[in-house]
Amino acid sequence: MVDAPRARKLADRIQQIVAEMLERRIKDPRLGFVTVTDTRITPDLREATVFYTVFGSDAERADSAAALESAKGVIRSEVGRQTGVRFTPTLAFKHDPLPDSARQLDDLISAAKARDAEVARRAAGAEYAGEPDPYKKPDEEDDEQAGHPAP
Repeated sequence: MVDAPRARKLADRIQQIVAEMLERRIKDPRLGFVTVTDTRITPDLREATVFYTVFGSDAERADSAAALESAKGVIRSEVGRQTGVRFTPTLAFKHDPLPDSARQLDDLISAAKARDAEVARRAAGAEYAGEPDPYKKPDEEDDEQAGHPAP
């Protein structure tokens, strides 16, 4: 059984090593503006999945994915050298759709705020469709007819 805090520490260390390698040592021209967002490792410490985002178009994203696949061996050997574990985990690079989803949610929230502002603007000069106070109140005449004197 593997210690879960040890797996988290190793995943964090792999994330740091991969980010540093992409920034300083990997000089592939296909590699775009890549950000390593997360790393997850299996409980047996054999396989690590590195999540990344690419700033740019779909073509740049595909080029960056190809560059990461071609540099996978160099990155894995550096991970093994710097971590010192008995078995260096295999690396799998996966595009992280979270920033795209967050951007889409931000757009939806902005649209909802704009609609709320439009409704508030229309409601500012609105009047009631019926009487301003729709509740019935006893009239003074009704009280006198019932035998109660008016106050």
